[in-house]
Amino acid sequence: MNRPDSLSALAEELEAVADKLRAEAVDADEAADLVERCAEVAARLGGEIDSRARGAGDSEGQERLL
Repeated sequence: MNRPDSLSALAEELEAVADKLRAEAVDADEAADLVERCAEVAARLGGEIDSRARGAGDSEGQERLL
């Protein structure tokens, strides 16, 4: 189930991780971990957007292809 705040929470998390990656002097291993975390959060964010788009299409009366 989609929570109303899940998109903004995921976006905030992605921004925080990206800011840490940009702002701090991190070693190569930590930078790799942060990049991986960014990718994970971005994938979750994309999934949430896709899910909402599919839900919006259904609620607007669009026909579903069989």
